[in-house]
Amino acid sequence: MRRSVKFLLRPTSKQAAALTQCLENHRELYNAALEHRRTAYGKAGVTVRYGDQSAELKEIRTADPHGQGRWSAGSQQQTLRRLDRAFAAFFRRAKAGHKAGYPRFKGRGRFDTVQWPALKNGAAWDSRRRDPGPRVYLLGIGHVRVHQHRRVSGTVKTISVKREGACWFLVLSCDDVPAGPLPTTGAVAGIDMGVVSLATTSDGDHIDNQRHLASTADRLANAQRNLARTKRGSKRRGKAVARVAALHAKVRRQRLDSAHKAALALVRAYDLIAHEDLRITNMTRSASGTVEAPGRNVEQKSGLNRSILDAGWGVFLTILAYQAEGAGRELIAVAPHNTSRTCARCGCCTKENRVTQAEFRCQGCGHAAHADVNAAINILRAGLALREAAEAA
Repeated sequence: MRRSVKFLLRPTSKQAAALTQCLENHRELYNAALEHRRTAYGKAGVTVRYGDQSAELKEIRTADPHGQGRWSAGSQQQTLRRLDRAFAAFFRRAKAGHKAGYPRFKGRGRFDTVQWPALKNGAAWDSRRRDPGPRVYLLGIGHVRVHQHRRVSGTVKTISVKREGACWFLVLSCDDVPAGPLPTTGAVAGIDMGVVSLATTSDGDHIDNQRHLASTADRLANAQRNLARTKRGSKRRGKAVARVAALHAKVRRQRLDSAHKAALALVRAYDLIAHEDLRITNMTRSASGTVEAPGRNVEQKSGLNRSILDAGWGVFLTILAYQAEGAGRELIAVAPHNTSRTCARCGCCTKENRVTQAEFRCQGCGHAAHADVNAAINILRAGLALREAAEAA
């Protein structure tokens, strides 16, 4: 399996300044490579690819020995590959008819990650070093102390340094990470995602939605008002930006922590978990419409979108997927169409079955249940049917 581990870095003041300069030089390289591609195609109709730009790195490093030449060529190649992936995603979305999203230039503070290949010169990780503690070596920066709170399994393939606010983090991407299958339980479950409860199982259990963003909304609103009153480029603005970023970072960490705990509980309890194959991007699209055709219930839809995003369905399902893979559990995604309107007892499907957000009463047989539990049972049945069809094929 491929897994990533994230550790807190504890650089000295000189190392932190060097890391900041490293990010800045890689940002400049990214922007220059993007401008090269734009100009070549716009003026001459020539498509510049990764191989062309990578071949020019030697001349760039020679011409700027104290800037670009100071850093690892391997990390600069990874930055160029990052731009290449951005263009590949742009063309893929354009071909599929989606909103393309042309790659943009990275402004100051918008480029926070540099990556090194672990098998080349420029970066090295040795978790066995205990005196004076585990450190990572980065060319041009030195040996940076790492707060290693867990063991690293598998083979380290890439080493990344990421800036989050005032903190620095090390991300190790590892291949061949051994799985840790859990004992079988013989239990299966379907889960229905919601905003009142994060998830409801077919057994009737509800996983609380912590609403981390809503609980921080007042402090975040005050911080954003303070930010709006500051002058661009001032020291006060820098501090206000850091405050807003720190609040958002805290919400993100809380959401990740809750998702990990909820997913782990499900993985430990069930051998098979069926969930809805949700298109969250479509579900949270704005209802404002256009000037010619304005939308309806825009304010209510905006509140629903905020609640869905605060619940963190996408984060939860992503974490559930990789935890299930590591534990040897089976995860099945089913189509969500009509799972909330169909009676789990008789199969009657009509929108009148859903009396309220929480109450389900079948118009055909009179079956009454919690609406989310009824939907979770339908999701489980659909998941089991998909598994049977796959086994029969």
